[in-house]
Amino acid sequence: MKVYLFPAILTLLVMFSALSVVYVKHENRKYFVKLESLQKQRDEMDIEWGQLQLEQSTWATQSRIEDLARKRLGMVNVPQDKVVIIKP
Repeated sequence: MKVYLFPAILTLLVMFSALSVVYVKHENRKYFVKLESLQKQRDEMDIEWGQLQLEQSTWATQSRIEDLARKRLGMVNVPQDKVVIIKP
């Protein structure tokens, strides 16, 4: 009876080990796919961030602000003869 018990236990341990390897490989692949997905999402967000920074710099240019001040607010440059410099 003891002669058959040892090979049976070894067989069970080998089967358990094999199933564990399969499970770990499956989990590893699943996490790798998730990692690639997150890296792709990061890259897309980096591109969007760059585009937003470019758009912001375009909206804040001096010439655009001056143009809006002239058109919307009716502002004009002060003529040089109207400028008064105050010295202490």
